[in-house]
Amino acid sequence: MNILITGITGFFGSELAREFSQMGNIHGLKRRGSTTSLLDTYGFPIHWHHGELSDSDSLLDALTGIDLVIHCAGLVSFSAKDKNRLYEVNTIGTANLVNAMLIAGVTKLVHVSSVAAIGRSPELKVITEEYKWTDSPLNTEYAVSKYLAELEAWRGEQEGIELIVINPSVLLGKASYGKSSTTIYGYVLNENRFFPNGDLNYIDVRDAAKITKLLVEKGAWGERFILNREAISFEVFFGAVAAIFGKRAPNLPLSDWQVSVFLWVVTLFRFLGLNAFPVDKKTAKLSQQKIYFDNSKTQKLLAYDYFSLKESLEWAKRP
Repeated sequence: MNILITGITGFFGSELAREFSQMGNIHGLKRRGSTTSLLDTYGFPIHWHHGELSDSDSLLDALTGIDLVIHCAGLVSFSAKDKNRLYEVNTIGTANLVNAMLIAGVTKLVHVSSVAAIGRSPELKVITEEYKWTDSPLNTEYAVSKYLAELEAWRGEQEGIELIVINPSVLLGKASYGKSSTTIYGYVLNENRFFPNGDLNYIDVRDAAKITKLLVEKGAWGERFILNREAISFEVFFGAVAAIFGKRAPNLPLSDWQVSVFLWVVTLFRFLGLNAFPVDKKTAKLSQQKIYFDNSKTQKLLAYDYFSLKESLEWAKRP
């Protein structure tokens, strides 16, 4: 089997490459000049294709002879300046890939989405795969771009592609990766004092990659799956990170009025052209929400045994 992975140079894409190398030959789509540092120590060959999601010709070239596509490429950002880029990469990029697959006759696709694409509701505390997207003040531009990308993937299924959609929560990788999803460690490593009152939904990146492979082996086509280990409070999570990394844990809860002050400061800095904060109003409010992305559908099918939080954080600390 020939397997093409977009976003293979990222920390989730590299873990997917490791897992799926057991199933076939790995092909990677990457931009020229992209670093392959997360893949350089792997003991299997990767067949490289240079291209971008915006370049249909390069996609068609990369799809030649491919049996399965794992679409992991995407942009994660909560900055207002990246709004247009989010839709270009996540939504239009997915549409381009689906169209290229249909032209090339490649019929199997694993679409890596996000729990953000399922949407949020202030009234619901537990969300499953059956939740229907609704407009909400809690939906970020990133979430909307990923939701629209999912629609493009499902359009592909209607036109003949066999599809599995996965919706991972926050992926815990190694702190040394320096990618967007691992910056959550930095908040504790910098010994910030405050913690949000909401819950964090997370999964070890190694678990997410292994579950994805198991879903393909099970032939779970035509379905979507939430990939999430659990929801725990930020207070507990930050405390666990602090204990493993030998840092002082945040010990002051962030009240709603403090969030309001923070949002005013963010607005002021952006008005002045100073994008000093990597979050926006919606993500700040989200951090105060208690919500659980239910993994029972995945568990019913796989009965998967996850890494413990301590195991994940001890691994994250290693170089």
